[in-house]
Amino acid sequence: MNQQDWYAIWLSLKVAFFSTLVIVPPGIGFGWIFARKEFKGKAVVEALVHIPLVLPPVVTGYLLLVVFGRQGWLGYWFERWFGISIAFNTLGVVLASSVVAFPLMVRSARLGFEFTDERLEIAAATLGANPLRVFRKITLPLALPGVLAGMVLGFVRSLGEFGATITFAGNIEGKTRTLPLAVYTYLQIPGRETIVWILSLIAIILSMGALLLSESLNSKLRMRRRGRN
Repeated sequence: MNQQDWYAIWLSLKVAFFSTLVIVPPGIGFGWIFARKEFKGKAVVEALVHIPLVLPPVVTGYLLLVVFGRQGWLGYWFERWFGISIAFNTLGVVLASSVVAFPLMVRSARLGFEFTDERLEIAAATLGANPLRVFRKITLPLALPGVLAGMVLGFVRSLGEFGATITFAGNIEGKTRTLPLAVYTYLQIPGRETIVWILSLIAIILSMGALLLSESLNSKLRMRRRGRN
C-alpha cells in the first residue's frame, strides 16, 4: 500500500465522521417529529426524507450535481457569493455521504423516541418543566440508544458510499478518492488484485466493527421495549 491508499482510508474515516456530525441534529429532529406528531402531508415528508434509501445512488449524485454543481440551482450562488465550490472536492464527498446516510439516522432515532415512555414526560411537565427541559433531560436520554444506533449506521453508510460520491464529487486522487473509490480504481488495473483484497478486508473490518456496535445498541432498545411491556 502506498501513501495515497492510506490517504483514501483516512479520507473515508474523516468523511464518515463529519457526515455523521452533519446528520445528527436534523436526524434527531425529524425522528422526534415522525414519532410524536401527526400532520397533513406527513406521509409525503417521510417519503422525501427516506427516498435516498431506494433511489439509485448515481441518481442521488446527479441530483446533487444539478442543485450544488457550479452551474446548479444553489451551487452557482454559493460559489458567486461565498467563493465555495461544493462539487468535486472533499466538501462534496461529505454532502453526498450525508444525504445517503440521513434516512438511516432518522429511522433509528424515530424508533428510539417511539420506545420512550411518554408518561415520564407528562409527569415532568406536570411538575413544571418546560418542553425543552423535558426533551433534554428525559426524552433524549431515553431515546439515546436509538440515536446512537442511527449515528453508527450513518457512519457505516458514509464509509461505504460510492455511487453518489463518484457522480457528484468525482474520483480525484488525494482529494475525493475514498476507500470504495480506491477499490474501484484498482479493479480497473490488471494485476492489482492483492491491493484490492487488502483494501476490501480493511473495509470489512471497519464495517463489521461498526455494525456490531449498532446491534449492541439496538439490543438495548429491544430490552427497554420488553421492560415497558
